[in-house]
Amino acid sequence: MEFNKLIRSRESIRSYDPSREVPADTLKRILETGRLALSAANRQPWKFLLISSPGALKKIRGCYGREWFHDAPHVVVVVGLKDQAWVRRHDGYNSLETDSAIAMTHIILAAENEGVGACWIANYDPMKLREALGLGGDEEIFGITPLGYPRTGYLKSGIKKRKTFDEVVMIL
Repeated sequence: MEFNKLIRSRESIRSYDPSREVPADTLKRILETGRLALSAANRQPWKFLLISSPGALKKIRGCYGREWFHDAPHVVVVVGLKDQAWVRRHDGYNSLETDSAIAMTHIILAAENEGVGACWIANYDPMKLREALGLGGDEEIFGITPLGYPRTGYLKSGIKKRKTFDEVVMIL
């Protein structure tokens, strides 16, 4: 898809067809874009957990209670590895959150490009999710997204509520 069209057409999908799995090659292309994302000093301080098996999906469903989340056939969890991220020496800033956000954005835009629905979720219970996934102390969850095809009949709104260009761009 042409990039500007992709950006304008992407919407958070909150209605998934639980009976329609995304093909493995499509999932791989989507996740590959996260792998190729830029990161500070090219540290790539992340891993992406693709949850597709019924047992693993059941384990993580309790971290977010919305029914539409429970219908998605796949969930991606972006995990940052704090000890692998670049740190700015001047003030100790750790790039992990920025790097993880860039990777998650790539994944969500790639899903749109493939015709697969996604929705960046931050309102999950991190302790329940950490426990369900058995994450270590240096692993930080930065976001989750369901991946799946929208239910039959689901229509995007086509409306983007955004500030105007002049409200957000300052030319100095």
